Amino acid sequence: MKQLSLVALFTLSLMAAILLPLDARAAENSLTAAEKTAGWKLLFDGKTTTGWRGYQKKEMPPGWSVIDGTLVKVKGGAGGKGAGGGDDIVTTEEFESFELTLEWKTVRNGNAGVLYHVSEEPTTSWHFSPEVQILDNTTHPTRDKRQLAGACYDLYAPTKDVTKPVGEWNHFRILVNGAHVEHWLNGEKIVTYELWSEDWNVRVAKSKFKDKPKFGTIKRGPICLQDHSDRAEFRNIKIRVLPGAK
Repeated sequence: MKQLSLVALFTLSLMAAILLPLDARAAENSLTAAEKTAGWKLLFDGKTTTGWRGYQKKEMPPGWSVIDGTLVKVKGGAGGKGAGGGDDIVTTEEFESFELTLEWKTVRNGNAGVLYHVSEEPTTSWHFSPEVQILDNTTHPTRDKRQLAGACYDLYAPTKDVTKPVGEWNHFRILVNGAHVEHWLNGEKIVTYELWSEDWNVRVAKSKFKDKPKFGTIKRGPICLQDHSDRAEFRNIKIRVLPGAK
C-alpha cells in the first residue's frame, strides 16, 4: 500500500507539471508571464538572428547559424576582427545598466566570451570592453584564474569553478548596475567588482589592457558574443534594463 501511494503521488506530480499553463513553464527562448511583467525581453528568438549583427558590420557574419533553437558560432571568421576569429557579433541595441541571462556551452578546449559596454572603435571588441570569460577549464589547469570561465577576463578571478562538463549547458547571470557588477555561473555568484573604482584602475594598469587607455571607460554599448575560433552555442538570451537606467 505504501508503495502504491508513492507511485500515485509521483503520477499526480507528473500530471500537474504537464498540465501547467505553457506560459508558466520554462520553454526555450521564450518569456514567462512573470518575466514579461518584470521587464525582461528576448535577445534571441530561437529561430532567427534578428537583433544581432557582426562587429563593425551591418549584417551577420557567415560563421554563425541558428541550429535547433540555438545561436551557434559554427566556425571562426577571417580577417582577425575577433579574438582569433573574425566573427564577433553584437546586439543592435545598446545597454547601460541591465541584468543579462543566457545559457552557453562550448567544445573541448573551447574559448569564447560575453562582453558588455562594447565600443566598435577598436579593431576588436575586447580591446575596450570588459569580458565575461567562457572557457573549457578542464584543458587549462595552470591558466591564470583571472582567465577562467566566469572571470572578468584578466582582472577578477571567479571564487570557484562551477562549470558543467563540456557539452552541457552553463547558465550566466550578469548584473551591471551602474558601477556595480556581478557574475553568476550556474546559480552561484562567483565575481563581484566596481567599475572605475581604485581597485579596478589598479588591476587594469597591471593587466593586458594597460596600454589601452579607453578600456572599461565606455558606459553604454551593445552586448557582444565573441568569436574565438572555437564552436560555441547560446540560447535563452534575455535582458532586463534596470529601473532608472536607459
